[in-house]
Amino acid sequence: PLEGGQGVLVAAEDVSHLSDVAQQRRDFVANVSHELRTPLTALLGFIETLQGPARDDPAARARFLATMAREAERMNRLVCDLLSLSRVEAEERIRPTDPVDLAAVLGEVRAALAPAAEEAGATLDLALPEGRVTVPGDADQLMQVFLNLVENAIRYGGRRVEVIMHPPAPEPMLRGEAVCVEVIDNGEGIAPEHVPRLTERFYRVDSHRSREMGGTGLGLAIVKHIVSRHRGRLRIASKPGEGSRFSVYLPVS
Repeated sequence: PLEGGQGVLVAAEDVSHLSDVAQQRRDFVANVSHELRTPLTALLGFIETLQGPARDDPAARARFLATMAREAERMNRLVCDLLSLSRVEAEERIRPTDPVDLAAVLGEVRAALAPAAEEAGATLDLALPEGRVTVPGDADQLMQVFLNLVENAIRYGGRRVEVIMHPPAPEPMLRGEAVCVEVIDNGEGIAPEHVPRLTERFYRVDSHRSREMGGTGLGLAIVKHIVSRHRGRLRIASKPGEGSRFSVYLPVS
């Protein structure tokens, strides 16, 4: 106690995390604005051309309209991914508990993406363990996880894509039994300096190529948050010239 019973209490609180959150928010808004501005600028330019010089040119009109449709679809994909990411982040603390037949989910993923694989000239192989494997989860979100991973592998992963589900086994990282699903490709691989940042929003190894292939830069961020919501883990291993391996671990109880 101070003499006379009087004194001043000084308290200090570390609020640096608030500054980090604010910076992340500013970066996110800047990235979204940039991603939307590019196709919007293209659309406005084509509209202006169609209203002027190309008005009476059927060939130019058809070409410009096709490009406008692609740019509009690109914006639509971005908005859909932003909405998905927002929903997943809002629900991340609530673990889903519905029983999900993981083999059935992977079978639907293969059926949905088989035409894309054929068009890309890639084989899409699915290997499943014997017996039914059920995990607690959200079937739609798990479908999105593997659609994103397999679609990326088809786009960037060379001529062969393998999806392998291993039977449940003890997984120390999750303190219990887990099922591991691997998506493996034999593509060009990813340089090690890029791997830790692949799940960041809007991070791209090759921005130009990603946009050309229809990527939004949000797919792996969505995967990371969904897997986290399921109390699972995502591991990424890749070497230039040897392909990539994305491993999803999901607890079975």
